[in-house]
Amino acid sequence: MFDLKEIITIGMILFAVIDIVGSIPIIISLKKSVGHIQSEKATIVAGIIMIAFLFLGEQILTLIGIDINSFAVAGSFIIFFISLELILGITLFREDTPDTASIVPIAFPLIAGAGTLTTILTLRAEYDLANIIVAIVINMIVVYAVLKSSGFLEKKLGNSGLNVLRKVFGVVLMAIAVKIFSANIQNLF
Repeated sequence: MFDLKEIITIGMILFAVIDIVGSIPIIISLKKSVGHIQSEKATIVAGIIMIAFLFLGEQILTLIGIDINSFAVAGSFIIFFISLELILGITLFREDTPDTASIVPIAFPLIAGAGTLTTILTLRAEYDLANIIVAIVINMIVVYAVLKSSGFLEKKLGNSGLNVLRKVFGVVLMAIAVKIFSANIQNLF
C-alpha cells in the first residue's frame, strides 16, 4: 500500500512541477500589491483541486476517448518542457499575471495549474493512488509553509539561491519525464 520510496519520488516530482520556491517572487509581489495572502484557503483549495483531478481526471479522459498511457506520454512532454523552463530560465508556457492575491491566482493556476494537473494524471499511470495522495498532502504542507514564510525565505535564499534550486529541480524533473515517457510509450504499441 504505502511505499516510502514512491511517496518521496512523487513528492519530488510534484514539488518541482508546483515550483512553489520559484514562485516566491510572484507571491511577494502579490503580497506587496494587495497586502495579505490567504495561505490557508489557497493551500486547501489547491489540494482539493489536485485530489479531485486525481480521481476524476481519468473519467474525463475516458469520456473524450483518451487512454491513460497516451495522456502519460503527452504529460511527459509537458513535464520535460517545464524542466527546460527551470533549467534554462526561459518561459515556454505563458500565464497571465493576476491582478489580486485571492484563492484564484494562488491556488489556481499558481499551485494547481495545468502542469500540476497533467503531472498528477501522468503519475497515476505509474504509481499507487494512496502514495500520490500522501505526496499531494505533504506538498500542500510545504506550500503552506512557503506561503506563510515567503518574505523570510526570499531574504535567506536570495535570487541566486532560488535560481540554484530551480535548476536542480529542473534536472530531476527532466530525468523523471524521460522515465515516464519510456515506461508508457511501450503500452501504446
